[in-house]
Amino acid sequence: MVFKKMLQKLGVGGPSVDTVLADPRVMPGGTLTGEVRILGGESEAEIEHIALSLVTRVERGDHGQGMVEFHRVVVAGPTKLAAKQERTIPFGIPVPFETPITEVGGQRLPRMDLGLRTELSIAKAVDKGDLDPVYVVPLESQDAVLEAFGQLGFHFKSADLEAGRIYGIRQELPFFQEIEFYPPQQFAGRINEVELTLVASREGLVVVLEADKRGGFGGGQDVIGRFEASHREALEMDWARMFHEWLERVASRRASMFGGHGGHYGGHGGHRGGGMGGMVVGAAAGVVGGMMIGEMMDGFGEDEGGGEEG
Repeated sequence: MVFKKMLQKLGVGGPSVDTVLADPRVMPGGTLTGEVRILGGESEAEIEHIALSLVTRVERGDHGQGMVEFHRVVVAGPTKLAAKQERTIPFGIPVPFETPITEVGGQRLPRMDLGLRTELSIAKAVDKGDLDPVYVVPLESQDAVLEAFGQLGFHFKSADLEAGRIYGIRQELPFFQEIEFYPPQQFAGRINEVELTLVASREGLVVVLEADKRGGFGGGQDVIGRFEASHREALEMDWARMFHEWLERVASRRASMFGGHGGHYGGHGGHRGGGMGGMVVGAAAGVVGGMMIGEMMDGFGEDEGGGEEG
């Protein structure tokens, strides 16, 4: 997608910028490539810098949502741009491994929007342009985990980004992604919801599960499951069985506290298909409709001063 924005702070006749992505889809740890195309204005201009940054919206507890610029790369330093001069700057931006997933099985995750922003600084006037949408698809290791949720019969509920860090897990970004699910039918009445967090790194993947984070069943470490694997190991692991066993432990504890009965696991290791994508389709129907990233991110500029910068 191409965006163009005149430097309003410099008035009519200032330079214009187009940022063009070769492919807006990328995996965590991958590289976004493209070009920044500059067209000079009515007179010569001294460019101080051109920077590209990844931007998303994060939940900040009682403070609502705020913009977070979590990765920034300067692609051009000080240079002069003659009147009407055209210049093209190719770029390759490494995407952090912890970048949140925004698309699964070809379906957008509701409320998960991420954009690439172009910043052009001329004569101390900094223009932070519009957002070019970026779609982040799972790594194969992450996809294996999500497919297991589909196999077990989980139903997608929602997804968001939470400011902060998970205890005991090394994080580079100031937020983490939570994907919420309704549990399989066999656990109805004993578990209300399960939150999944996938923290990826170059070395591997940490999977964190939490049952009824805000529920009334009581807390404790036994409602939190943590699993670690290299990316290669993750492709071979029986995630469905591991998650089912964890669910049974949580449900059994609930049963011993409040009464109830155990469920039955109907099998695992079936063929891998678009389970997660199907879950998202059902939940997203009527939620995002035809909304574009400009609408979803409306107001980013207004709350930027209160956002976090990473």
